[in-house]
Amino acid sequence: MPELHAVVERMGQGWLGDPGAMDDLLADDVVMEVPFAPGGPMRWDGREEWLAFAEPARSGFPVRFDRFTMLALHETLDPEVAVVEYELAGEITATGHRGAARFIGVLRVRDGKIAGWREYQNTAAIQQALG
Repeated sequence: MPELHAVVERMGQGWLGDPGAMDDLLADDVVMEVPFAPGGPMRWDGREEWLAFAEPARSGFPVRFDRFTMLALHETLDPEVAVVEYELAGEITATGHRGAARFIGVLRVRDGKIAGWREYQNTAAIQQALG
């Protein structure tokens, strides 16, 4: 579990600084999923596919995060997998409005790299935070 905890902490620090810094945490064959994304489920197979989506999206991202709080890290029967409860808070760059939202992620870490990340978003809280 220490390896999982360390990876989650590094992810949190990445959200607060340069999100691109988190890219080094991704395994080449990572699977990223957002089952309840606004507009429908999303999935990216492999680091390159994720980066092709994420890099352009970052430049127009409307929020500057300034707080990451890991609320809980739950072990599972699979030693590579944990369920992470966390909160991100920040400022809407266009308006200065502050907001926060909580998330749940199912994280698979193998050899210090993220091999799988399934994120469950509180879309209502995100919409409210975006005001």
